Amino acid sequence: MLDLRPSYSTPNIEAIERFINQHYALEGPISCQMLQRGLNDVYLVVAKNGERYVFRLSQHRARGPADVKAETTFLIHLKHAGVPVAAPIQTREGSFFVQGQAPEGWRSGVLFQALDGREPQATDHGDAQANGKTLAMLHNAAETFSSTGALYRLDLEYLLRRPLAQIRQSRIVEDIGVYNDLEKIAERTSTAIEAFGNLTWTYCHGDCHGFNSRINHIGEAAFFDFDDSGPGYLAYDLSVFLWANVSFNRRSTSRWNAFIDGYRAVRPITSDDFEAAMHFVIVRHFWLMGEYATRLNEWGSNTVGWIAREANFLKTWESEQLVDRLL
Repeated sequence: MLDLRPSYSTPNIEAIERFINQHYALEGPISCQMLQRGLNDVYLVVAKNGERYVFRLSQHRARGPADVKAETTFLIHLKHAGVPVAAPIQTREGSFFVQGQAPEGWRSGVLFQALDGREPQATDHGDAQANGKTLAMLHNAAETFSSTGALYRLDLEYLLRRPLAQIRQSRIVEDIGVYNDLEKIAERTSTAIEAFGNLTWTYCHGDCHGFNSRINHIGEAAFFDFDDSGPGYLAYDLSVFLWANVSFNRRSTSRWNAFIDGYRAVRPITSDDFEAAMHFVIVRHFWLMGEYATRLNEWGSNTVGWIAREANFLKTWESEQLVDRLL
């Protein structure tokens, strides 16, 4: 008999509703609606009294299990520090995360309070500035947070070298010349970043690209999606916003300037951290390529094949933005 065990299953809505009812003391009956399927499964949950929540069921990833313990501990710390975030909800048992058995193995789940407010607008510099302010508040609060026990460190091994190895193992880049280009870019980037020697280390959001937030009624950017949070380079946390505005044929550096203005209104940035952020744009792109490369057998080559074309973007970023910094 053919073994058809899945690498990734999608529970039906009724199963998710039963699971949430079992573990959380929400006023029932509840209703669920899937919002997103991909790196994780995300559901909108509405209780009988109208209270809205978001339930995230983590998918298996090449890095290992979801670090829900460190993530939820950090979120609680941020909430107590007054940083606007989507706080986790306690289970009936008093935990802030749950484990559920799926056909492919155990998966972690977290229920969050849904954030009020609107989605950030890609052309709104005020929204970019608000994201910068909240990230600065997050980094201020991180100074009194212990990262002991976090499963992942957002260092060059995790963000750059590991993804490069995953790209190689996937064989999605068939042209050896293109792969050699990627190796050389990664080596130059690593050398440039390590040459700074005094970069700030903090607890990072990890995915602050400008749209993992909601703009509330007083204009604050309230953050969610801390799945990739962890101890790491502050410059990397800054760079994700810049990367989101210059990658994939986007050229919106004015939003980056507004974001930095918002950040600096709350917290200073050292010259080394700011300069390093330019290099970390490349690191962020490698991280994303690595994540996609590990999904080849799940998502297919049509979805993942763009990786083979990205050396040109990285070389262009080097030549236009980093040539003086590399010399």
